[in-house]
Amino acid sequence: MSERFLGLAAGRSLRAEVVTGAGFRHLVLSPERPAGPTLHVYLDGDGVPWLGGYPAVDPTPRDPLVLDLIALDPAPAIYLGRPCYHGLGGEPACSPALWTSARYSEAVVESMATAARRVLEARGAARVVWLGYSGGGALGVLLAARVAETVAVITVAANLDVDAWADQQRSSRLVGSLNPARQPPLPSRVFQRHYAGARDATVPVEVARRGASAGELVVVPDYDHRCCWTELWPKILADLERGLRRGRAARP
Repeated sequence: MSERFLGLAAGRSLRAEVVTGAGFRHLVLSPERPAGPTLHVYLDGDGVPWLGGYPAVDPTPRDPLVLDLIALDPAPAIYLGRPCYHGLGGEPACSPALWTSARYSEAVVESMATAARRVLEARGAARVVWLGYSGGGALGVLLAARVAETVAVITVAANLDVDAWADQQRSSRLVGSLNPARQPPLPSRVFQRHYAGARDATVPVEVARRGASAGELVVVPDYDHRCCWTELWPKILADLERGLRRGRAARP
């Protein structure tokens, strides 16, 4: 599955490299665009943590939605993969817990933050915007608290209260994971906007609302977990830029 995903990325003209984090390595995908002072970092969903009732051998996402979103973004951007995804699951530090119960754990978040800082430094970027889909949205909020260069967090169909989401799904809580809803609020200088589909049965609106108390929640009628975020993405990016401009204008 990781080879198929890399093929989908190549088909969208995304260049692949591997960046070392804190104890793990991470796939980084980049479109061919000039560098700039602000880097958009895209975070994918949980992929396939379980298969047939057992932890999957390869949790790499099957759905190229986030690849399509980054292709629509004209800004400097990267796709930052999780530990042990995208063909890296055989490395010594990897275990199924890192894509099941501990998928949002301290170890995952710290390694992704370290990898992101290295990319920021290599590209000379001074600011970072996190754009997370589904479980990637939960990680985006957690990462924003770790990386001082953060200026904004945008989430789409995100399980921002991990415990409420597990309860709604009638599954076991992710005991090894951090819950964004239980973390201290992000600084007011960080622009936050969270989007939820009114028809999303995977992450219902109430789950997003419980974890979005510090940011604006936008509920989109007729959208669900998958449909139709590519159609709305140009507007989401335009609203992000307006929010960042207002924030810069408000600072002395």
